[in-house]
Amino acid sequence: MAFIYSIKVQLTHEHSFIECRLTPNPGGVTPALVFSEKMDSTGKPSTAQVLLLTTSSALTAVFYSVYRRRTTTVARLKGAKRVSIDQDLKNILTAAPGKCVPYAVIEGVVRSVKETLNSQFVDNCKGVIERLTLKEKKMVWNRTTHLWNESEKVIHQRTNTVPFDLGSHDMAMAATIRVIRPLDSSELDLETTYENFHPTVQSLTNVIGHFISGERPKGIHETEEMLRLGESVTGVGELVLDNNLVKLQPPKQGLRYFLSRLDYDSLVEKQQSSVRVWRVLTALFGVVASTTLLFILWKQWVYHRQRRKEKNVLEEFKEHQRKRMRELNVEETSVSPSACTVCLTRERSCVFLECGHVCACDQCYQALSEPKKCPICRAPIERVVPLYNS
Repeated sequence: MAFIYSIKVQLTHEHSFIECRLTPNPGGVTPALVFSEKMDSTGKPSTAQVLLLTTSSALTAVFYSVYRRRTTTVARLKGAKRVSIDQDLKNILTAAPGKCVPYAVIEGVVRSVKETLNSQFVDNCKGVIERLTLKEKKMVWNRTTHLWNESEKVIHQRTNTVPFDLGSHDMAMAATIRVIRPLDSSELDLETTYENFHPTVQSLTNVIGHFISGERPKGIHETEEMLRLGESVTGVGELVLDNNLVKLQPPKQGLRYFLSRLDYDSLVEKQQSSVRVWRVLTALFGVVASTTLLFILWKQWVYHRQRRKEKNVLEEFKEHQRKRMRELNVEETSVSPSACTVCLTRERSCVFLECGHVCACDQCYQALSEPKKCPICRAPIERVVPLYNS
């Protein structure tokens, strides 16, 4: 009958141990002590490293895509043709191919065509675009951080518009440009003409209910924004001559449509600032992704180098052991598998740490020269754990 005894010696490395099993010798006479080292390290990247690499790579790709689009927008914006609102405007468009300028920059003042919009809150405030917005502000309990965070949600928004033109800053100049589909512009910059906050009336019952639900309303924020008459506006889009009427409309070929209260140079600078932000984000997450990838590859290289080193050391040890047996004129089959690898006579009785090898008896360990090193891997012996077999 074969009995198997297991002795586990815990190492300082996490999830690493030496397992010693006492099993029958193939010769059927002397039991053999078989040692095997089980390590959790496989050289593979951890889940956190893979997640970091995947996330940073994906964000780098997204940020780079946005950066390229913004860079293209700035380049097209700089290359747009600047057109003055004067009497020669129609002659320029008549001579242009298709009576249009595909991407033009117009700077003028807002003029009404027929109707105007009156502010609902400010007297004598007229405009051509009006946007009314109601936002609900509340505090929401974060179950992760255990803090109240401020949150807001648009509960109502309405935009009114009437046809309007862009005219010259020189009031004596009669030439105008009709603005088509102004709400499609990317930079519709409106002036805030009115804002007010209506706080929520709290009662004891409401406070208790909000505490239980994790949401505490603060109130309603009401704003009115307008594009007022006489406001200076920079428009960038397609300029066409249609039935003796000059129009500024959304451009084709994927170009962005702009209506902004900034002047042309400020508009370009604003877009360039956006490009710089996206470039920094792209570079930052690109560095994170590259560093993570290089770290994973370096760990893989270190792991495989260590494995090759261990394999070479083991082969060297086995060759040295066979040479030692030939010198002692001892048959390999006559040596117990659990015999000390140094003297080949006594049983192995100690575990070397931190390498974890079980290869020598206590007498041979004591005979090792200083500094003491493992006979198998040549690693320094930090401490020794006695091994007792029963």
